[in-house]
Amino acid sequence: MVHWLSLRLFFNACGPDDGGENDGGGSNQEYPSTADVIRNAVKDIDGNKYDAVKIGNQVWMASNLRTTRYADGTNIPLGEATSYTDPYRYAPGKYQSNDSNMVNVPAYGYLYNWAAVMHGASSSDANPSGVQGICPKGWHVPSDAEWTQLTDYMKTRPEYMSSGNINNLAKALAATWGWKSSSDPDYVGYEPSTTYNATGFSALPAGGYYGGNYDDFGSYADFWSSTEYYSDYAWTRDLNDCHAGMTREDSFKNCGFSVRCVRD
Repeated sequence: MVHWLSLRLFFNACGPDDGGENDGGGSNQEYPSTADVIRNAVKDIDGNKYDAVKIGNQVWMASNLRTTRYADGTNIPLGEATSYTDPYRYAPGKYQSNDSNMVNVPAYGYLYNWAAVMHGASSSDANPSGVQGICPKGWHVPSDAEWTQLTDYMKTRPEYMSSGNINNLAKALAATWGWKSSSDPDYVGYEPSTTYNATGFSALPAGGYYGGNYDDFGSYADFWSSTEYYSDYAWTRDLNDCHAGMTREDSFKNCGFSVRCVRD
């Protein structure tokens, strides 16, 4: 069976390749009036500060995690290969090296494999997950159930729906820059609209690291959960420039994806 991540290497052509580097970051992020923002809500062990947004009863980081160490001070190695068991972080970007992509980390955060995300914790689908993992003290890795809570809440709020469709939630989660363009008004890659980033979640297309290669920078925002799917797979959520919704996927644990933490 060919996994969906492999297919993405070949079928990812929704619009012109105008996504790319931007000097913006969490500290410079602008939010719409619809967002319930908590400025400088948390600081990681490296001193990076993150805004947060309250969406329903949850409080989410409003930018991708970019720490190089766990809260206990343990280093997270910079990776040049994939692994199911050894924790690694990767710098996201268009190029096939961490050094070349490092300029993107302040805005896009790092990509992490599942071993790095979990920091030795067991899979959890509890709500809340109870897995601090890679997150700062007082915050945790969201479970699959917590991601579902987020989208279920958004489906009750018309201001988060594109074209009034309860499944068209992607634009309300996506940052207003960095995405490749699309011609469909309900897709993330279409020009900014009233629903763009309405939640303040500010998702950026950091792409992923899998199979030993970087791909999808400017097209996909993939986020880990603390919930295992089966053996070498864990549940993720993704947005892409060619889709109107947030998709639930089972992804290889050796891939590198973005992390958003939720407040305990």
